[in-house]
This record gives sequence, C-alpha cells and structure tokens, in this order.
Amino acid sequence: MVKKKPAKSTEEFDRRFDDGEDIHDLIDISKAKIVRHGRKVRITIDIAEELVSEIDGIRATIGVDRGALIKVWLYERVKQEKELTAISHP
Repeated sequence: MVKKKPAKSTEEFDRRFDDGEDIHDLIDISKAKIVRHGRKVRITIDIAEELVSEIDGIRATIGVDRGALIKVWLYERVKQEKELTAISHP
C-alpha cells in the first residue's frame, strides 16, 4: 500500500476529506485525546417562541439537532468568556 502524502494545509486536508478521500493515513491517532465532560445535568429553560423559531431556522440550514446546536453555542460562549477573563485578569 502506498502511503499518502500529508496535507500541506488545513484547507487541503478539509478538501480531501470533503471529496470523500480516506484520510485515516493522514491522522496521527497516537496523539488523540478522549475528552469526557463529566456527568450530564439536565436543565430546563423558557425561551420566547420567536427565538426558538430563529434557532430552528439556523438549525435546519446547517442540518443539526436544536439541542446539539445550543450545546455548541453554549460551549463556545463559555470558552470565549474564559479567554476574556484570562486576558483581563492576568
């Protein structure tokens, strides 16, 4: 089997992946980490119907579940706040 040449950029890697190329030989699995975020906790929030409709519009456009999209947004915002806090309180 011929070893594939590594991608020269993230754009090339993404293109090769998007084109359906088998990219397993391009990934160094030995450095992969499994992240376990701990025990899950269920929360309930009330949101205006109009906001839910807007979220559902975005969700439908990118093809993901509403809950998954909200989780990603929450994660990204918490990460952003942590970075801002670290910058303002060195």
